[in-house]
Amino acid sequence: MNVVLNNPVLYVVDYPNHDAVEVIDKRRGVGTLFRDAAAQRFRQELRDVAASATEMDDFENWIADYGSLMTQPAIYH
Repeated sequence: MNVVLNNPVLYVVDYPNHDAVEVIDKRRGVGTLFRDAAAQRFRQELRDVAASATEMDDFENWIADYGSLMTQPAIYH
């Protein structure tokens, strides 16, 4: 388990042994788990956004495209 990103918009954890990525949208309190090809695509897009992002709005605009996939409530222990 590797925490890849923790900013005011997103919390992203990579599970390389399971080829999975957990993503939580902190603004909405929801998240999802991507596996296999979807996880690989998400990792690549995250790298691209992180390399070119100049403001937090860049992350917000990008993650909005995944909004319909993030349906699981994020529950904090």
